[in-house]
Amino acid sequence: MQIDLSTGTLDYVDTGGDGPTVVLLHGLLMDSSLWDGPIADLAADHRCVAPTLPLGAHRLPVSGDLSLPAIARLVEEFLERLDLHDVTLVGNDTGGALVQLVLAGKPERVGRAALVSCEAFDNVPPGLTGKVLVLSGKLSPRLFGAFMQQLRLRAVRRLPIAFGWLTKRGDAATARWIRPVLTSQEIRRDTVRMLRAIDGRAVAEATAALSSFHRPALVVWAAEDRVMPPEHGRRLTDLLPDSRLVEIADSYTLVPLDQPTELAAAVRSFVMTTVI
Repeated sequence: MQIDLSTGTLDYVDTGGDGPTVVLLHGLLMDSSLWDGPIADLAADHRCVAPTLPLGAHRLPVSGDLSLPAIARLVEEFLERLDLHDVTLVGNDTGGALVQLVLAGKPERVGRAALVSCEAFDNVPPGLTGKVLVLSGKLSPRLFGAFMQQLRLRAVRRLPIAFGWLTKRGDAATARWIRPVLTSQEIRRDTVRMLRAIDGRAVAEATAALSSFHRPALVVWAAEDRVMPPEHGRRLTDLLPDSRLVEIADSYTLVPLDQPTELAAAVRSFVMTTVI
């Protein structure tokens, strides 16, 4: 499916249905397919909606501001255009930072929030992976494309500076995600603009504001995470007034790829046992 928003056209997945609505946000150099595994499970009794945001794996070029706060506003616009209410807003990796920015901005359409191994506090850009990616954004779009060509090789994708510390089992997905920046000059330009606009201060401020979010919250963290410190999961749980923490074993940051069934079970339990 596609929707026309102020910055351009976005692709998105919408399973439909009458169940509670779950909106799922991905991270840098990813698309909505991050959530394919959990959606296959949750769609039995939930409406699952997953946009592909302009974070580097999108296929349709966009215009305007591509800072994280601006992309959070795009998420808000997306919810408004689809007329979604009382959603469970879920974010993994940088998608979790976007959830925090939405909660600090216009949370009126959010009934519940779930943060899954994500950027928070001062961890922006996150770990070695994020720092290398943001540094590569200082290159021109042409040189950035040449740099990214190395990721055609699985051995390079599996390095800690690439996707190696983000997922144990998701190499096929990461190979798909890099295709737009390898094949489209316009997407390379978008991605460089987005990477150059990353500023951790906005995320840190949004994280600090979570103490004002009094609706139900779920924090899910990969116990073996090497990019998003597990301590941050516990700190977020303490910061959110109405929250619970679930730790998932045998997974790196991208829990939707490494442990989709366990993540879907955690989200389903959260939705079904909380009242908004």
